[in-house]
Amino acid sequence: MASASDLGSTDDYEALMSMTDVELLKSAWRQQKAAPEILQFESRLIKRVREQIQLMIEKYMFHIFATAELLTRLSKEEKWFIERCCVDLQTHLEKSVLSQLPYTYQSIFQQSVINDETDMVAKPQLDTFVVCKTKYYLGHIQLEDNADGEPDGSGSQKPLEEPFEMEPNVLYFVRYKAVKKFVEEGKIDLY
Repeated sequence: MASASDLGSTDDYEALMSMTDVELLKSAWRQQKAAPEILQFESRLIKRVREQIQLMIEKYMFHIFATAELLTRLSKEEKWFIERCCVDLQTHLEKSVLSQLPYTYQSIFQQSVINDETDMVAKPQLDTFVVCKTKYYLGHIQLEDNADGEPDGSGSQKPLEEPFEMEPNVLYFVRYKAVKKFVEEGKIDLY
């Protein structure tokens, strides 16, 4: 029969396993901040978090490398990492694959050099839906923009949607591009 102390440690273990890496990182930070001494470095946790961050950088590395505004968001180490990855991958692809193709298809950025569009570069989809909430009341959020005056298919202009209002501490499911500026300003948190 298990003792009370054994059950407590099992519950603690299950609770710990259900926490996300972000929650674990926050917990480690709070523990260290409150402790009167240096605590054990969480090397496995830090390694996992770094790997997750690197994967996001790698996913859109050519897009980030080609966009000056996005490069300013990176740390010095991330900039170095992106530059090395882009240069190394481009060199590898040029030597192993692209040099074997006709000249008009020897770009890693375009399907054909005849086309000016960088259609071979993965870009983040800002139109994707996210779950978010705010701590403050936010009014007049335009969920769908028609700033370009795009026709609705029948030749007439699509009417703008009514502005959206967000109440504090309520979860919303909206397109990221509609709340992007509020996320960047720290007014909306993503979940």
